[in-house]
Amino acid sequence: MSSIQQDLSVFNKFNFEVPPVGVKFLPTKPDGIKRLNKILDFCEMLVEAQNGSSFYATKEDFTCIGPLLLGMVDGDPIFQSGQVGPKLEVFKEARANRRIYQYIPKLAKDTVNNVAFSPLDQLSFEPDVLVVTANPSQAEILLRANSYTTGKMWSSKGTPVAACAWLYIYPYVSGELNFTLPAFSFGMRARRLFPEGLLLISIPWDLLPSMVESLQDMEWVPHSHTIGREEHKKKVKRIVDALRQEFITK
Repeated sequence: MSSIQQDLSVFNKFNFEVPPVGVKFLPTKPDGIKRLNKILDFCEMLVEAQNGSSFYATKEDFTCIGPLLLGMVDGDPIFQSGQVGPKLEVFKEARANRRIYQYIPKLAKDTVNNVAFSPLDQLSFEPDVLVVTANPSQAEILLRANSYTTGKMWSSKGTPVAACAWLYIYPYVSGELNFTLPAFSFGMRARRLFPEGLLLISIPWDLLPSMVESLQDMEWVPHSHTIGREEHKKKVKRIVDALRQEFITK
């Protein structure tokens, strides 16, 4: 097991249906990882890695919008004019489709030439983003871990199309955890990439240490989650009453 796999080994305790996948954006080819031997969409590469493959992809290996988001190519006026979305029944008018291109996150032109993917059990590089596919109960633990030591709020960012921008690029450039249901993405739903009910949670590199520490320290299943509604309400009342008494006596 590599030191990186060891550092992130707490994620193995979840017994995810599919493994977390590390993603790294690179100006040069990574050492010790083979190039993808097929052409895929950016979102399909996540599934390829979940199925057990470590690989890197370059501009020629992408279809769809991936190269634009990665700064590998200039924008295509056919898409950026908003003409495609209405014909796919995603947007009513081109002007609605066009608006998304003003705020979907993209990397600076010509700064990334390769993207590496690896499932957690093969990870040999420090991921820029760790993408976790979780059921709602697992996702609750991860979101709680994100706030456990910081109190930070969490939110979900996305658009009906270009979900890969929010899956990979947004957490990388913002430093914020992001999550979505694949069913919310027009393209992922059309490609039938994931079972219903699972969430995709993207964790940027700079949040991973605190997330790992929180997962190691906190109770994954708090007592209140095991005792039922009425007992939980009684527990809260006991805690509040005791604290109120402390306030009065000080």
